[in-house]
Amino acid sequence: MRDTVFMSEMSWTEYEERLAAGAVLMLPCGTIEQHGHHLPLGVDKLLPTKVCEMAAAKMNAIVADPIVYGAKSQPRMGGGQAFVGTTSLDAGTYFNVVRDVLREFIRHGARKLCVVNGHYENTMLVMEGVDLALREARYDNITDITIMRLEYWDYIRDATLNTIFPDGFPGMALEHAAVIETSLMMHYFPHLVDAERIPADEGPASFPVYDIFPHNKTWVPASGSLSPARGATAEKGELLAADSIEGIVCDVKEVFGI
Repeated sequence: MRDTVFMSEMSWTEYEERLAAGAVLMLPCGTIEQHGHHLPLGVDKLLPTKVCEMAAAKMNAIVADPIVYGAKSQPRMGGGQAFVGTTSLDAGTYFNVVRDVLREFIRHGARKLCVVNGHYENTMLVMEGVDLALREARYDNITDITIMRLEYWDYIRDATLNTIFPDGFPGMALEHAAVIETSLMMHYFPHLVDAERIPADEGPASFPVYDIFPHNKTWVPASGSLSPARGATAEKGELLAADSIEGIVCDVKEVFGI
């Protein structure tokens, strides 16, 4: 067999054999979305896919190609839809894409699946897609399926956050294109980070507790970063990545008994 974790790099027979042997199939879910002046549009696709790749290598899992386009960006999470480059799907389209892809994997023989989300706005729609895929499987009398769903950032330990943010963690909601994502990109994809374009004097966004429609563009910092990315380093990214990968591998092994 080819020495790869990626489904798309395997022949169909190799893929079938690995599924038959009980391999977990991991599905990264991201989007194409602005991430400030210093990061590429594909951050939310690149990071969950890389985390899946690194985790899969530790447990003989398979990584499917990511679902690239995601749920609509919201101002308080990703800056909103006003930015050029952000490319999103309607909610109904998105959860049906998730459903269809999972349904295909089940048809292939996958019975252990793990959906790894990298775009906050996808969260509830991924859950809907999972639920619909399982419902259709039950119609076909396929009941031996387990699907995990997780966000990679939830595995970052408090001790790591305290190290990276000695003056206090601003919260994950404001970490869009900020220290965490920038550090992870510096660790995994340094050639895609333009550190010289990190704003030098831009402060964090300040949002009310409510949303308003149409979105108020003035709520979002001009760069699109919701918190300053100053202080991001590849070394911090390595710490963050280690937490995510270790935690995901531990939970996947526990859930699927591998």
